[in-house]
Amino acid sequence: MSAPNEKDLGPAVILLSGGLDSMVSAAIARERGHTLHALTIDYGQRHSRELASAREIAARLGVSRHVELPLDLRRFGGSALTADIDVPKDGVGEGIPITYVPARNLVFLALTTAFAETAHARSIFIGVNALDYSGYPDCRPGFIASFAETARLGTKQGVEGQPFRIEAPLQHMTKADIARECVRLGLDPAWSWSCYDPRPDGLACGICDSCRLRRKGFAEAGLVDTTRYAD
Repeated sequence: MSAPNEKDLGPAVILLSGGLDSMVSAAIARERGHTLHALTIDYGQRHSRELASAREIAARLGVSRHVELPLDLRRFGGSALTADIDVPKDGVGEGIPITYVPARNLVFLALTTAFAETAHARSIFIGVNALDYSGYPDCRPGFIASFAETARLGTKQGVEGQPFRIEAPLQHMTKADIARECVRLGLDPAWSWSCYDPRPDGLACGICDSCRLRRKGFAEAGLVDTTRYAD
């Protein structure tokens, strides 16, 4: 695994879902010289297996403090990840998919900003990607830039002249680029979890949108994804 940079840039807070993108983003923050604090949201997601991955990633990367926060978005529903709605498995389509969780990154970034302010961190890392996940409005560059301004206006740290930097290092990468970064950083892909609809036997389904994008990325990069898939 890539060693942390000797230059100490102070703490950074990582929104750590347990997925591939959040793992790679956390490792990039570590490589740049940040000490890591991580926030994982247990929002009642169908693929709660990713919570165990978040714990493993936090341990592997030497995270100083890892907070796992319960927030049951099943009470709202409205998504295949938080309600009794089938996860699509017929290929990645156009538009905003049913796996979009209403305002998820807006809510999660607000919580991450609160955590960052208590951790005296100015950098917040999030693993959003605007290419493969362009259908999700809360993964787009305009949203990230807008949220940074909202955080500047709405926090003590921001109004006192120390605004937060919302770092999205994977925003313009393809999934193949992210797969290459994973390997370059010395990470094992199997530490992370991407499948939206894991099987009862613990295997990733292999055919939901998230599995398809992940597998396609590793294949295009000519790299091995060590995740175990059912299909």
